[in-house]
Amino acid sequence: MSDRCSATITLGGALDRETFVEMAGLIADEGLSTDWDGPWFRAQDLLQGQPLRLVAREVTGGQFDELEAWCVAHGVPFARWSGSYPGSWSAERVVFTGQGEPACFIADEDDRVLVDKATVEVLGTMTRLREHFAAAAFIVPPLTVLDWEEEV
Repeated sequence: MSDRCSATITLGGALDRETFVEMAGLIADEGLSTDWDGPWFRAQDLLQGQPLRLVAREVTGGQFDELEAWCVAHGVPFARWSGSYPGSWSAERVVFTGQGEPACFIADEDDRVLVDKATVEVLGTMTRLREHFAAAAFIVPPLTVLDWEEEV
């Protein structure tokens, strides 16, 4: 059995209905829910105009590989937190603004971003350190389905 931990992902941006339905299928494949130990997310559960926060326990590798890759390919902003797995990886926060590449940040078990000595040395100045924390604090925009119909 692979190493697993709890993780959350918040998705946002503007999508057309067809793209949202495709994303909802990936969300279902990951077994994600809007509540810890709640029922799996269904497209009908979307609260239009709010970021979509999803959670899961026992996430392989602490990542939603297919969903995250799809979001990057489609420019869908997200922020993911995953807990640590002792001896394998530390907790982390990953931010994708919708452009470029996802950025990874060291975090704790409460999704607070941390820095280690090596990061401080690389950043070098308080200004760059503040920028680092600001990038990690990216606020995912609301998820809006442009041609939304209640019967999804």
